[in-house]
Amino acid sequence: QVQLVESGGGLVEAGGSLRLSCAASERIFGINAMGWYRQAPGKQRELVADIIRGGSRNYADSVQGRFTIFRDNAKNTVYLQMNSLKPEDTAVYYCNAVQNTMNYWGKGTLVTVSS
Repeated sequence: QVQLVESGGGLVEAGGSLRLSCAASERIFGINAMGWYRQAPGKQRELVADIIRGGSRNYADSVQGRFTIFRDNAKNTVYLQMNSLKPEDTAVYYCNAVQNTMNYWGKGTLVTVSS
């Protein structure tokens, strides 16, 4: 079972940056895919970005060009660099890992962007 721990959330002004980290309990090299999702109040959880084992990345249209997902296999950590943050980016951000047919989730980290 993969355990995921997120960190790096907080309060930031619009236009600012944050970097989220997701530390995995085992080697991420062997994990099929890892990604970041977010859930704003009253809304469904949505994919923000993910990175597949082969290295390809996918982004939601709303964050394309502002957010970057990358990983450090040596540290078993996946990051989400968030630049040019907007108030609509405010949400709880969750780390996700897909291994074989199993989905694993972290507990989430809150990102609040003030206008």
